[in-house]
Amino acid sequence: MKRFIMTSAIALAAAVTTTAILERDASACGGCFNPPENPTVVTDHRMILSVSQSQSTLYDQIRYSGSPASFAWVLPISGEITVGLSADIVFGALDSMTQTQLVAPPLNCPARPANCPSPPQASFDSASGGNGGVNVIKKEVVGPYETVQLQASDPGSLRNWLSANGFNVPPDVAPVVDTYVAEKFNFLALKLVPGKGTQDMRPVRVTTKGANVALPLRMIAAGTGPVVGISLWVVGEGRYEPQNFASFYIQTDEIVWDWTANKSNYTELRAQKTAAGNGRTWEIESSIDVQRLQLESIVKQGTWNGGGPYPQTDEARAAQDYLEVKDEQGNVTKTAVAAREEDLATLFSSIGTPRVTRLRADLQHAALDVDLLMSAAKDQSPASNVRQITREASQPLCPVWDGCSSTGQAPRDEAVARSRPASGDGESFSCEAARQPAGSRTWAALGFAALGIVELVRRARSRRVH
Repeated sequence: MKRFIMTSAIALAAAVTTTAILERDASACGGCFNPPENPTVVTDHRMILSVSQSQSTLYDQIRYSGSPASFAWVLPISGEITVGLSADIVFGALDSMTQTQLVAPPLNCPARPANCPSPPQASFDSASGGNGGVNVIKKEVVGPYETVQLQASDPGSLRNWLSANGFNVPPDVAPVVDTYVAEKFNFLALKLVPGKGTQDMRPVRVTTKGANVALPLRMIAAGTGPVVGISLWVVGEGRYEPQNFASFYIQTDEIVWDWTANKSNYTELRAQKTAAGNGRTWEIESSIDVQRLQLESIVKQGTWNGGGPYPQTDEARAAQDYLEVKDEQGNVTKTAVAAREEDLATLFSSIGTPRVTRLRADLQHAALDVDLLMSAAKDQSPASNVRQITREASQPLCPVWDGCSSTGQAPRDEAVARSRPASGDGESFSCEAARQPAGSRTWAALGFAALGIVELVRRARSRRVH
């Protein structure tokens, strides 16, 4: 039996001090079992899978909209798992360090003639349990969530338990739940603690023992629309790829830069390859080594919205993204700093040199009929996230030089043909020389002639000495 884990992280506003995060509309969570009167649609997921030989942890970050009392999330799990909280900033840090960078080809415009004075620089101014057939393994409160780990021997009993506890099982997902029960999976159910709102939601992480590298796409189908986008970062010691889904990598020599539109065809290439895969294919965007200390530094800077003074203490910065852990009596058992350190240690657990493989898919709803299996790639070479484009669809506009002065712009080839160096008396001069008065040039010539005469006299004397 294939084993896997999955978690859900709900992000309302992700902010990182070093990068702007692109957010797509998303309004629900993993296996979403909301009541019919409060429907939501999942359009996008952001997930991190940390894989080592000792344990695996998966995070899923999405936004939830709707009544907090209607938030209901169910996930198949294997065995008993550990549930903890993470932070949006972890996703932001990984995104900023691995996002694809498209570098336009060099302009190759005609250069301004040598020795011309530097042009003026632009200033900044211009710019619960008890149901037959269902066994509650564990109940606990994790941050703003009430969590229950369930074991079911009968599909009907599980569905009855879910319904009695406010988890609406859509008719098209009921057979999926039954299949997971038949495959001997347990389940994790989450709801918000009474009195908590969507603003209290935090990313959730779930950890299991061993190297589990599969994602329960069948359960993700609950609450999704015709297409669901998934961004996935696999953190491990090598490059990973989908095992039971097709994948593609856009080669740099496929990318063309259009100077007229000032953009590349990267987005179009991705859409074409996704369509060719009938909505059942993943793009491997990159696979690069990352510096653990760099990511940790970004996370420890904390999320700052700019609405007040920047927090000076480490505890204050940690409290912006992480929650203190308290016991039933309200005593703090783990500070925000300790929670943050635990989260980072979990992300990199037993991983020596972290390699992050970044993947993206826009999956058709029909593609969510099987779970995604990941495996180590045969090709373990890095795949850079920086693409230096060399192919061009048009030419950039370049300055046309008439000596040190620009007389306008033209396409590159025309600008090269029309540009002229500074010249005088039929000879080419530097711009600096062209600006000197004629008398200055005459005295300079006489000076060089005098130096020549002195050298001739010196040589004549030297011959007489020897």
